[in-house]
Amino acid sequence: MPELPEVEVVRSGIEPAATGAVIVAVEVFEERSLRRHDPESGSFARLLEGQRILGAVRRGKFLWLPLESGRALVIHLGMSGQVLLRAPGSDADRMLRVRLHLDHPRLGELWLHFVDQRIFGSMAVDTMQPTRDGLAAGESGAASGDWSSLIPSQVAHIARDPIDPAFSAEAFLGALARKKTGVKRALLDQTLISGIGNIYADEALFAARLHFDQPADSLSRGRARLLLDSVCVILGRALAEGGTSFDAQYVNVNGESGYFSHSLVAYGQQGKPCPRCGTLLVRQQFMNRSSHLCPRCQRLR
Repeated sequence: MPELPEVEVVRSGIEPAATGAVIVAVEVFEERSLRRHDPESGSFARLLEGQRILGAVRRGKFLWLPLESGRALVIHLGMSGQVLLRAPGSDADRMLRVRLHLDHPRLGELWLHFVDQRIFGSMAVDTMQPTRDGLAAGESGAASGDWSSLIPSQVAHIARDPIDPAFSAEAFLGALARKKTGVKRALLDQTLISGIGNIYADEALFAARLHFDQPADSLSRGRARLLLDSVCVILGRALAEGGTSFDAQYVNVNGESGYFSHSLVAYGQQGKPCPRCGTLLVRQQFMNRSSHLCPRCQRLR
């Protein structure tokens, strides 16, 4: 599933092409991609057509485009969703679910494609509400306005992510110290800290030498701080390399893959020697997925 770096790569790619553009027309090819849209609020297409896009914002794994109407187009990539920019008249992408026809004041006509193989992703027009702290709702690049401190109702329960300027490290560390679950489960809790999925959780736990089942409330303040620092460093590196692409499902708005998969030291590396101690890395069952770790460096204590 795309995590924070992959979604941020998409957001930063959409921003210059979408900001200021008017949605001229909407084509829906797969109604299941609108399952998070509330039809009682109005027709998906009618709520979008004629609207000017004010920016592109992300919190955690959620992306939204604020509209002049005061609503927002919320995009969740799910397992395999892609947002691609195309020239008008270009061949339709395989698994195309929704197409927005945009008219940009500088770039002219553009098509924005929502492509999704597994149809776990979605698009929805949602109402906006003020953020709890009154600060900017998420990462929005250079764009800002009255909408900056508004957040879609579908995203309001999602915690801030660790690269958000308004993220509070102290608040997170305090909440983590009260968690009685395993530390990896805590990292994946999007109401505690957002944007982290299985890949970057494994990488951060490896860097901090922590077992995925280590109780969160057993961590010293120093070890918890090391874990948070590791998360931030790894997310930053992944962003710089365009995210993690294992196959053609994970691409930016131009269809290009990221390269962080070549830098992974734990996730998917089972059977290879640990770069610290030489012990073979292992994969172990975790919830309905897997965890990757060094059985020597990351002992359960």
